[in-house]
Amino acid sequence: MKLSEFLYLLAFGIKTVIFRNKQPIVGSVILTDRCNLNCRHCSVNNITGKIYSYEQIISDMELIYKMGVRMLFLYGGEPFLWNDGGHALRDIVLEAKKRGFFSVSVVTNGTFPMDLPEADLIMVSLDGDRTRHNLIRGNTYDTVMENIRNSPSGNICLYMSVNKLNKDSVREVCLTAQTTVNVRAVSFNFHTPYPDTEELALSPEEKEKICGVILEMMKKGVPVLNLKTAFPYIIKNTFPVPCRQSLVIENGTVYTCGRCIATPGLCGRCGYFFAAEYGLAFSGKISVIADMLKTYLKYI
Repeated sequence: MKLSEFLYLLAFGIKTVIFRNKQPIVGSVILTDRCNLNCRHCSVNNITGKIYSYEQIISDMELIYKMGVRMLFLYGGEPFLWNDGGHALRDIVLEAKKRGFFSVSVVTNGTFPMDLPEADLIMVSLDGDRTRHNLIRGNTYDTVMENIRNSPSGNICLYMSVNKLNKDSVREVCLTAQTTVNVRAVSFNFHTPYPDTEELALSPEEKEKICGVILEMMKKGVPVLNLKTAFPYIIKNTFPVPCRQSLVIENGTVYTCGRCIATPGLCGRCGYFFAAEYGLAFSGKISVIADMLKTYLKYI
């Protein structure tokens, strides 16, 4: 990250904490809800099957940039499926960079070749060891790992959503992040229980145990892109929701924090670590702010 960008984010944080600014800084653009998988914990894939037009994606990016977003995530469905009029995912990443976003990350299931060095991070879903990952995502583990190893750049971050099915394989995913070529770090979420996936939700006791494992792995040098100071709040869901500094845009419609805000009662059961981390940092939790600066400077 450039010094000018770091200073911009620092000034944003100070302004937000002192003056309770609600301007967003992190934004996600949904390119499509089309996906080649049908994962057991997912509620947002293949609802419409639409691939949004290149013009719409550019319009969405320009809108959230004007709103203040500087850290951009590109989501699906599966974003590597996106194409329109000869344009592919790389074109979107390059256009985002051209428009001034400080960081551009892609969130993928990892089943497509990840030849995308222009992205700052490629967040690759790995939901456990081979057995548990395949239980959730179909027989894809070996393909994902092969694509990671064949990636031309070291911009990959593993991305695990922890639920009832894979909660006992957090340690394995940490060790995979530590020992696999091209992997920079690993990031965790807890399952957010949409109405059709309630049975996968974790109890506070299970969350506490899992955070204990992650903390143990951190102490052993595993590169984890999460903030340990936020764990107590994440375990008990006592962080501020929704996170006003984050938004999602899909086909011109903007959602504060994420699309789950449209589901009654779901905010109070949110499992997104980043929502907790940003919400706590920008509400003035000094320990979380310090942790965020240290962690982000190291891995992003």
